Amino acid sequence: MNESEASITAPLEGALPQQHGYSANKDAYLKRLKRIEGQVRGIARMVDEDKYCIDILTQVAAVTKALHAVSLGLVEEHIGHCVVGAAAEPDPELRAEAIDFKVKEATDAIGRLLR
Repeated sequence: MNESEASITAPLEGALPQQHGYSANKDAYLKRLKRIEGQVRGIARMVDEDKYCIDILTQVAAVTKALHAVSLGLVEEHIGHCVVGAAAEPDPELRAEAIDFKVKEATDAIGRLLR
């Protein structure tokens, strides 16, 4: 991370802890992730019990879909909170740099999801 990136992402000294875009929905995300965790444990149990491969694959597809839903929600939260927040930067020079940085973060995250 270069110096300007650090200034874009570093919280101000003495400021409150940075609030992330998903913070308002944190409990819902945690609930969904715990449900997914249970599904994954169920899949492991199915393998351990030598269940039919197609039944296991069906459950893997369900977990994958659930994780994609969480991922898309987090991308939406990032764009709605972090990118929009960068656009509210009062300093015009920092604003353009902050927007570029936050959009690049989102693009890179989407790219990782598509691999």
